[in-house]
Amino acid sequence: MFVDRVELFVKGGDGGRGAASFRREKYIPMGGPDGGDGGDGGSVIVRADPNADNLAGLTMKKHWKAKNGEAGGGSRCAGKNAIDIVLLVPPGTLIRDRDRGNVLKDLVQPGDECIVAKGGRGGRGNVHFKTSTNRAPREFEPGEEGEERHISLELKVIADAGLVGFPNAGKSTLLSRVSRATPEIASYPFTTKSPNLGIVTAGDGGFVLADLPGLIEGAARGVGLGHEFLRHVERTRVLIHLVEPFPSDGADPIHNYHAIRKELHDYAIPLDGKPEVICVSKAELTGAEEVRDKLAADLGREVLLISAVTGQGLQLVVGRVTQMIADLKRDEAEAAARKKPMEFPTEAVIRTEDFQTTSVANITPTDEAKP
Repeated sequence: MFVDRVELFVKGGDGGRGAASFRREKYIPMGGPDGGDGGDGGSVIVRADPNADNLAGLTMKKHWKAKNGEAGGGSRCAGKNAIDIVLLVPPGTLIRDRDRGNVLKDLVQPGDECIVAKGGRGGRGNVHFKTSTNRAPREFEPGEEGEERHISLELKVIADAGLVGFPNAGKSTLLSRVSRATPEIASYPFTTKSPNLGIVTAGDGGFVLADLPGLIEGAARGVGLGHEFLRHVERTRVLIHLVEPFPSDGADPIHNYHAIRKELHDYAIPLDGKPEVICVSKAELTGAEEVRDKLAADLGREVLLISAVTGQGLQLVVGRVTQMIADLKRDEAEAAARKKPMEFPTEAVIRTEDFQTTSVANITPTDEAKP
């Protein structure tokens, strides 16, 4: 089961109570305070793990509470800190505070993490309250309460390229031909209900390709599962737009292309600015080439003709996408280098031979400086 959204209640553990204790030993009847500090409560941490592929593992338990820190003891013994709870999620997970609606963190890279509920600090023992006028303090601090909140986890699939188009355009079949992914394939629409990922090998490199569920008109307004599907397009660098030459409902393929482009434009975060490779699928059907020519004339740009059944045009598509992704990564690296702050040396190296030194002891004070 693929799950890309889940809500959880998280709470950090409370800090342990500080101790109010006094040193009592033979021959030392008035030893003074020696109460130890309480231990810190455990925190709840969400961490991006490359081995996780969706949020299904978090659906069975909706409340996560870290343990409390241990109380302090006598002889200045500090209480033990509680261990943290770490929830593993796929890279690309967005963490929001459910009630406030603000984004806590976007876990993009493997290893990224966010403390969603910090544990409370342990209370101080009475040893910290000793003063010159209060040599036997009985004050101590209770531990701080741990943070608690409701959070929503939202997964946006991270892929270099994404397949978009109307249902039954051949996206899943294409993914199965250019990668080792095994998505469900059938002759009826809406076979794909959740994203499928595959690794496409091209030369010495490759890229991650996502088969995204088919879109329909009104998806940007939430019609059907529009928002659920469109948010997965946000992470992709390149779009592969598949156009079915002869839709089963008799619709015009050129109209279908523009309808999908409109949904990408109308989404909350416009997605129509992403580089796009346009393909008319099912080239094995008679008349598919004419549909390709009409679409190319309408758009005034190149439209490829492919067939996931016969393999026609697949290498060309993979080559184009590979080159586009490489160009985008190069541009991103150059942009990051331009924004990199100037680095200064951590140590100042001064060559003494560059300066003429004078002994301070040989400087005679001027008249103004004399007492």
